[in-house]
Amino acid sequence: MILRVLIIMMLSALTACVTTETGGVGDKANRQQALSDSLQLARSYIQDKNWDAAKRHLRIALEIDDDSAEIYEGLALVFQNTGELNLAEENYEKAIRLDPGLSRVRNNYAVFLYQQKRYQKAAEQLEVVTADTLYRNRTLALVNLGRCYYQMEDYAKAESAFKRAHLMDRNSITMLYELANVYFKLEEYSLSQQYYDTYRSRVRQQPPQALWLGIQLAVKFDNQDALSSYALALKNLYPTSKEYLEYKGAFDNE
Repeated sequence: MILRVLIIMMLSALTACVTTETGGVGDKANRQQALSDSLQLARSYIQDKNWDAAKRHLRIALEIDDDSAEIYEGLALVFQNTGELNLAEENYEKAIRLDPGLSRVRNNYAVFLYQQKRYQKAAEQLEVVTADTLYRNRTLALVNLGRCYYQMEDYAKAESAFKRAHLMDRNSITMLYELANVYFKLEEYSLSQQYYDTYRSRVRQQPPQALWLGIQLAVKFDNQDALSSYALALKNLYPTSKEYLEYKGAFDNE
């Protein structure tokens, strides 16, 4: 899932912050290197899910520079993964206060908020992120923004975000599905079918949510062959999925 992949991608992007106010040139260089080493070790331990070791090196980093946004981002990621959500949020907020223009932190915070189903606040963070035209993961941030609006049932804003992401990456199969899905919600069924057909032609096996969308489109266009085919695939491949339960609930009484 893109939201989970984003956390891994952001971890690899943690970099050192250069902040020293005392000492000569050599002292500054030594402190900078020590801070860089501590952050690098913390990042490695976070990737290995060794939370205690990660916190140990982040504490060392704090002793060197307690105004580094990257340190608080690291702490937020640790607390997020150990279930200490209040501490995670506190550290995300502090990192953003220290460096409001650090889009990576805002994006990680948005992922954190999305996972808690706090879609409005996540969207607020992502609006800032997607306005950063130099942010290297801007396309994925737009996808996440679209998903926030979709969850909030603001389908027009979701479509706008997905369309922008699609324009930036026309090779994205994910975007074909997202657009097909949101156009269905907007009752633009012909557009939904067009994106769905393109999506279907480019995937080897459809996930349950895509098969359920295909079934709903088949109903709209009275395509009995497609309806039977997708329903059979949903039953055989994903008999315990929520989409199959939705299908049964919609068709068992007919």
